[in-house]
Amino acid sequence: MTRAISLAACTLAAGAVLAGPAAALEKVKFGTNWLPEAEHGGYYQAAADGTYEACGLDVEIVPGGPQVNNRALLLAGRIQFHMGGNLIQAYSAVEQDIPLKVVAAHFQKEPQVIMTHPDQGLDTWESLKDIDLLLSDEGFQSFFQWMVAADGFREEQRKPYTFNPAPFLADPRVGQQGYVTSEPFAIETKGGFKPNIFLIADQGFDTYATTVEVMQKTLDEMPEAVRCFVDGSAIGWYTYLYGDPSAGDAVIQEANPDMSTEQLAYTREKLREYGIVDSGDSLELGIGAMTDARFKSFYEKMVASGVLPEGIDVSAAYTLDYVNKGVGLDLRKTLTGE
Repeated sequence: MTRAISLAACTLAAGAVLAGPAAALEKVKFGTNWLPEAEHGGYYQAAADGTYEACGLDVEIVPGGPQVNNRALLLAGRIQFHMGGNLIQAYSAVEQDIPLKVVAAHFQKEPQVIMTHPDQGLDTWESLKDIDLLLSDEGFQSFFQWMVAADGFREEQRKPYTFNPAPFLADPRVGQQGYVTSEPFAIETKGGFKPNIFLIADQGFDTYATTVEVMQKTLDEMPEAVRCFVDGSAIGWYTYLYGDPSAGDAVIQEANPDMSTEQLAYTREKLREYGIVDSGDSLELGIGAMTDARFKSFYEKMVASGVLPEGIDVSAAYTLDYVNKGVGLDLRKTLTGE
């Protein structure tokens, strides 16, 4: 597997956090939620440059995809770590008495956006209430219900989104959902224009995203492995965002040859520009940061929106034992000069 000089930088910056590995590396598996891409870059970086190995783990990244259910593999005990989406599934796990916990949140912001065409007077969040919106079933049932309850959007605005940009490109008076790191790039490439972008996180949809989920059994039996994975992932993200990402990108492109260098660079740029990984609490607590207040706030919004029922014990959905320790902040300072 590709090695990069970032391993040395990571080890020096992290100090005692990433102690030398034991005689034999502990093998673990981490299931992602899609095919290899820059949105997973911190994990591929940490695996590629030796950061996980530095604290004793041999991490196999198991890609997700349209025919893969890595969450089911987590529940069955076949993988130890799983990349969650937003927090709705974690709350639902508590409701269903599934002993699952979120141990880190590597996206401080949900990257979901609504896009519109420029030069159509659709330049404000308020203006989106007057047009049809192309939304997936999942989006309609989750973040759009919050948009309806919180901001007065109407359910009849929704038109089905099939993950094909053609209807959006053909009609300048519709909006479309997407990820800030992906769909706008496709529109720029295929449509030849830059769309207006409205990040729903910046409108108040305050879930964490790209979480790390583990089963309680893993926490009980492998706490040091969990610590290593969480700490190593944070350092991997710092290197991938602010340092030399070539080790991670090489592995991503080897595993997913359809992933272009241009798309990887665009995604990294947008992750930084919009503070998806590193903003808010992470600036002081480190990448992966989580707080009780954020878990409570988002749950209350989902209850008010009718997405989740009242009475879920939110505190059972997560643990703060492995985050908020400032891991990697020195590395960030070294890489950015800030």
